[in-house]
Amino acid sequence: MKSLITFEGIEGSGKSTQMRLVAQYLIEKHVPLLITQEPSGTDIGRKIGGILFNRGHHYMCAETEAFLFCAARAQHVREMIIPALKQDRVVLCDRFSDATFAYQGIARGLNLEFIKIINDYSSMLLKPNLTFLFDLPVEIGLQRATERNNLLKESAFSDRFERENMDFHKRVREGYLNIYKKEPERFRLIDATRDVDTIQEEVRRHIVDFINSLN
Repeated sequence: MKSLITFEGIEGSGKSTQMRLVAQYLIEKHVPLLITQEPSGTDIGRKIGGILFNRGHHYMCAETEAFLFCAARAQHVREMIIPALKQDRVVLCDRFSDATFAYQGIARGLNLEFIKIINDYSSMLLKPNLTFLFDLPVEIGLQRATERNNLLKESAFSDRFERENMDFHKRVREGYLNIYKKEPERFRLIDATRDVDTIQEEVRRHIVDFINSLN
């Protein structure tokens, strides 16, 4: 049954909420799981995330950002994901290598071949078996993200990417949609403008169909 299922989308797309809900559903169905996220899926990754998401680091160059995300991914894949897959578990991961292409490649403008090389090395060529892409207009996503961050006790530590301008986030969305168009068989494109329960029903249906196809 082992497989890597990733959840991707722009800021405020609701991907983390949907992953948490589907994880609860799969636990009830006794599916062996690893529930994780990038870049903070390991102790080392959490420290790297502290650098990446701190809004005080607004001067960070795109190359540093890309290498830090891939450094966290290298640790994550080797310490958490590969061992879980070897144990025949389903891995649910909030963001993975597609995010690096969308954010650092398309939105930051780094060379995509360069991104592929460091991504492949850090991930040990591991690719998701199934990816949910939660898509919605940037304006709606940023409004949701802002409302969420206003509720956080340490909002200054958590929203460096949300503070980017509108054009940046539109490029991220465009980057994700371009990846989807190149690999439609791997992706499930989800309309994230709908309510949480309706989206979750669709996500569960896709998850069940995918897991049944493995048996």
